[in-house]
Amino acid sequence: MSFGRPPSINLGFKPSPPDRGSFPLDHYGECKDKMMLYMTCLKANSSNSTPCREVSKEYLNCRMDKGLMERDDWKNLGLSASKTASPVDPSSSPAQPPVPPRKSS
Repeated sequence: MSFGRPPSINLGFKPSPPDRGSFPLDHYGECKDKMMLYMTCLKANSSNSTPCREVSKEYLNCRMDKGLMERDDWKNLGLSASKTASPVDPSSSPAQPPVPPRKSS
């Protein structure tokens, strides 16, 4: 007899891997600085991701380097048309988010 659950819950259940595009959370904050830089860039550009492509590549490269997502080609991640075709060199200084243009009064 089953109390509180359907009687056939264990019949035919087969676990499956997560869908493409889902990856582990960064519980230890290993790429938090890159993520915050990307979020700041998005905010400065009214959520327009085009000016933030290089920062996005740095963030995704950090996630791939730390094993938080599977390594993939930039073209498969929608980033093949950006200026830098190779992964970001970790010894280089982090990119600064673009400064939003000032509105004239």
